[in-house]
Amino acid sequence: MRSRVIQDEPELRPVTTEQRPGVAAWVRGHRLTTFFVLAFVLAWWSWPLYQFDIWPRQAFNAIGALLAALIVIAVAEGRPGFRDLGRRMIRWRVPWYFYAFALGLPLVVRLAAVLVNSGSAPQWSNLAWSSFALMFLVRLVNPMDGPLAEEPAWRGFAVPRLQERRSPLMSAVILGVLVALWHLPLVGDTGWIGIVTTFVITIVYVWLFHRTGGSVLLVLLFHNAQGFVTMGDLGYTGTDLARQQLIEFAAWTVVAALLIVLDRAAWRVPVRVDQPAR
Repeated sequence: MRSRVIQDEPELRPVTTEQRPGVAAWVRGHRLTTFFVLAFVLAWWSWPLYQFDIWPRQAFNAIGALLAALIVIAVAEGRPGFRDLGRRMIRWRVPWYFYAFALGLPLVVRLAAVLVNSGSAPQWSNLAWSSFALMFLVRLVNPMDGPLAEEPAWRGFAVPRLQERRSPLMSAVILGVLVALWHLPLVGDTGWIGIVTTFVITIVYVWLFHRTGGSVLLVLLFHNAQGFVTMGDLGYTGTDLARQQLIEFAAWTVVAALLIVLDRAAWRVPVRVDQPAR
């Protein structure tokens, strides 16, 4: 599988401010470590407090990933880092077939899984399609929801920095493990199969990010298309839901494997990214 990237990575100007000892200097030297720790803490903070009756409820705060990226950029990179992320957010000039991939593949996988699932099929005529369209648009701009809360962070921030010293495939595997663990508080909703699927589909996300020249916009659309029609919307519960989750996990595993095998060149050469000087 051969693909052509239209846009080059933007160059970032070096940070010229003097690096002073202390927390800020440590963050500059450990950007990824700081980011991942903050992403977990800011997303999970209410869970341990709830367990000790310090906080009245436990909630998974997806925006924690985005906040972590913004904090690290503010401390370690400043304006060049924000400009880099901003350019990625609006990078739309990519071949049309990547839009078809981002918007169409998640729907194809879900529909194919529905057809394979031998349980009760959804009542298509009863589905509120106008509500789905509205949900798609809202998720694009809602920082409290998964797409906007996660994609600028996992792909826009973490992937280029992981690839500074690692291959794209190794970066995808590392990120997949960490993102899957980050979703652990949701295991009651997604089941363990959902956590494993998160790891597998991260490989697909990283491939799309890589092949579009580091476009956060495209992976944002992909994430949105993957989740704006849920299995609950389709009426799946109980064993039918478990079967649907398993089929979709198998489907995404096949997709990830095909991308690794058929586009091996994408996994050898990192996306070029010029970081601010440490």
